[in-house]
Amino acid sequence: MIRFATDLLRAGLMLGCLVPLATATETVDDDGPPPAGEQAPAVVADPPAPAPVAEPAAPVDAAAAAADGDTQAVGDEAGFPTVAPVPPFRLLGAKVPPGETRTLAWFASQHYSGIDSAAQVLVAHGSRPGKVLCITAAVHGDEINGVEIARRVFHKTNPTQMAGTLVVVPITNLHGFERGYRYLADRRDLNRYFPGSASGSSAARIAHSFFHNIVRHCDALVDLHTGSFHRTNLPQLRADLGNPEVLHLTHGFGATAVLDDRGAPGTLRRAACDAGIPAVTLEAGEPMRLQTNEVRHGAKAIRSLMAHLGIVKKSWRWRDPQPVYYESVWVRASRGGILLASVGLGDTVSAGQVLGVVTDPISNARAEVVAPHDGRVIGMAVNQMVRPGYAVFRLGMERSEEEMIRAAPPPAMVDDAAASPADAAPDAQTPAWTPTDEPRPDE
Repeated sequence: MIRFATDLLRAGLMLGCLVPLATATETVDDDGPPPAGEQAPAVVADPPAPAPVAEPAAPVDAAAAAADGDTQAVGDEAGFPTVAPVPPFRLLGAKVPPGETRTLAWFASQHYSGIDSAAQVLVAHGSRPGKVLCITAAVHGDEINGVEIARRVFHKTNPTQMAGTLVVVPITNLHGFERGYRYLADRRDLNRYFPGSASGSSAARIAHSFFHNIVRHCDALVDLHTGSFHRTNLPQLRADLGNPEVLHLTHGFGATAVLDDRGAPGTLRRAACDAGIPAVTLEAGEPMRLQTNEVRHGAKAIRSLMAHLGIVKKSWRWRDPQPVYYESVWVRASRGGILLASVGLGDTVSAGQVLGVVTDPISNARAEVVAPHDGRVIGMAVNQMVRPGYAVFRLGMERSEEEMIRAAPPPAMVDDAAASPADAAPDAQTPAWTPTDEPRPDE
């Protein structure tokens, strides 16, 4: 009997040791405070688990993520900091949502029949706020390289990976482009009438409509051109380097030569700069031809500028040296005849070097075209028949950026290849330059 009582007592002690062990294990698993007896499962385990209390905050986070979820994903992918979505971009009565592209219509003027003719305006509006860059081409209807440059730049741009807006007008002078003709239908040069006049000539009205409906909505402008009338240009910028904002703009074009030139009155870039919009002209190649090397350089230069302005991420480097700044002079033919060039575009020449020969097709008399000083061939006439005094080679002289900054802002450059009273400021009714004058071989 005594032995049975002893065994029962031992069993009770062992059971008492096991109960605290199980309770301690349960407390660790629940990560809560020690329970008080048998009330632990009901009081301690459930209240500290605030899942039902914390869940109301989750929909708030989800809503915020829904508001900028695409922006966050695009921002991470594009490498831009995450910000709130930008508002739609408004142009020509239309709204372009962020992260999308649109094709808009600009009605320049009416044909004689009274039917409106619309030029297409391509807009890519980024998902991040940023600069509005405008690219214009074919202000002269016979300049094809710029049209292709504009096409490549726009259609290789993803608006979901942009910070800012890209506005591209591939064919500005629709009348001239349809005919392969440099000028407007009334034989006026559109690029001598900006910013235009609402009550002026046909050219002045077209310029006014374009400038006020499109250009004034932009923060920077690049106007694409080629040489004119059987002349070709090395890829180069025309820019007023006395303007600090324009100078900053030129730094984004990589290894592209820069010619210091304020621009003639009436040109699009001169009018834009006068309105406080930094602008440059990008020249590349010759008219009426599609030149892939020049197009490739131009498209890369504009993409480089977009990276410089923070619109896209830069994913390449220029192998060539940084831009070289020039002042320039045209070398003319002393007599008429057949021009045969001895140098090529981009060549470096020395004073006294023969650049080409002009030969009379009847008498066979020859006249050499000689470089008046050291320089680089940045523009030239293609081989052709020329008249006496025809501008055949444009030589650029190198100047450092520091020299350009120290120099006083130059007056409006009157290109000696076409010096005439017609280069004065354009009147709303009278063209600043007419096709009957000798053409200016730039812009």
